[in-house]
Amino acid sequence: MVCLGNICRSPLAEGILASKLPKNKFRIDSAGTGDYHVGKLPDPRSINIAKKNGIDITTQRARHFRSDDFAIYDHIYVMDGSNYRDVIRQAPNEDAKNKVKLILDELFPGENVDVPDPYFGLDNGFVTVYQMLDETCTLIAEKLLKEEK
Repeated sequence: MVCLGNICRSPLAEGILASKLPKNKFRIDSAGTGDYHVGKLPDPRSINIAKKNGIDITTQRARHFRSDDFAIYDHIYVMDGSNYRDVIRQAPNEDAKNKVKLILDELFPGENVDVPDPYFGLDNGFVTVYQMLDETCTLIAEKLLKEEK
């Protein structure tokens, strides 16, 4: 799960998806295309909306997306078009590029819908983002569980 700073959207996506999959069978992580918040906790508003929904993301720490993530992860979901371009630029080959998808393409295939960045908005933006990511992560979890079989 990748967003810009790895403190709002991608930590939520990581926590939500992790809550929907068996922990012993899947490795889920998040990162940012920017390095502004490396080592920091998720935004308190992300922590709060996750907590209200029974998910604890306080063990997460922001990290910077690295090109070796392509070798580690089978799927790389990005939150918006800017993140997509930044991640694709680091892809070592076509196979790596094919791992990268806009996360909301799971809900809206081919429509290139961005998850809005709630960082500079009101707290209710985090509620909206949570709802979008929860719906999308349900679909992703279903796909991953089918792939595993």
